[in-house]
Amino acid sequence: MAGYRKLGRTSSQRKALLRNQVTNLLYHGKIVTTEAKAKEIRKIAEHMIALAVKEKDNYETVTVKAKVARKDKDGKRVKEVVDGKKVTVYDEVEKTIKKDSASRLHARKQMMKYLYSVTEVPQENAGRKRNTKSINLSDKLFEEIAPKYANRNGGYTRIVKIGPRKGDAAMEVLIELV
Repeated sequence: MAGYRKLGRTSSQRKALLRNQVTNLLYHGKIVTTEAKAKEIRKIAEHMIALAVKEKDNYETVTVKAKVARKDKDGKRVKEVVDGKKVTVYDEVEKTIKKDSASRLHARKQMMKYLYSVTEVPQENAGRKRNTKSINLSDKLFEEIAPKYANRNGGYTRIVKIGPRKGDAAMEVLIELV
């Protein structure tokens, strides 16, 4: 017997399907799918959440100095003439950043290897590229999802049966984060 369900697809199609469904589950918190797919999604999602819970506090806060372009009231860069050339003026700013330890960085890269990138489009600008923002799901896992499950030993997802689908009578389920 195989260690996983083949879902009637080739390996590349199956991998893409599972990546997409796990990404959507972690982004939205719940999805509706068939029972067989949900059981495969559960394995992957629980592994990622367990990885995030294990490494959630494994970083150090560091203060660094960075050069930032000075901007005027309209948000445009301030330029000055030096030796006949226009040059942007920079200010030095101190920022505090989270520096991942080696094991947390590895966990982050393992998550990013599997999850798709998500682009969020605001409702008022639907259909336009302006004001879209890219969501980092590994950050969401570490900062939102992992603290929620810190005291829990597994069992991060729940599968609830909805009933048979109208077209082919496949059992539909709701898989959600507990």
